Amino acid sequence: MEICIINSPLGYIKIIGDADGISSIIILNTDLPAEAEGEKITDVIPECLQDCAYQLNEYFEGSRKQFDLKLNPEGTAFQKKVWDALSTIPYGKTVSYLELSKTIGDVKAIRAVANANGKNPLWIVIPCHRVIGSDGSLTGYAGGLHRKKWLLDHENPYKQQLLF
Repeated sequence: MEICIINSPLGYIKIIGDADGISSIIILNTDLPAEAEGEKITDVIPECLQDCAYQLNEYFEGSRKQFDLKLNPEGTAFQKKVWDALSTIPYGKTVSYLELSKTIGDVKAIRAVANANGKNPLWIVIPCHRVIGSDGSLTGYAGGLHRKKWLLDHENPYKQQLLF
């Protein structure tokens, strides 16, 4: 497995993958680059991770709304089913956990769906941040609710304008 660390408006992102695809994209909860996570910092991004780093940068710049990457996440069959359903949520849209449960065909699986959502190893690319509470509230997010809010605001086609 190859590893690289890139900087983003939300902090440092660790990308892990190989020729079989990207297996993990996680936000590091540190203000320091990889040293705080025990990783060696390098300016060279491994070839198998370059496209992912490039597409994430485009996303943060606002020029990418959909990712085109070879993905290889590890998870159970149920988790992968939920992650596949997450991947169908369009940019700038949100769904509730109940709606997501209906999408996978089991309305009673809300808690299991929420659990699988929380174990999503491909932050942003599989858009778990687009799932909200049935009442429209922001609910748990592995990267922190402040990051979830930032991501949803970033994707919102209707930007708040200054009133004065």
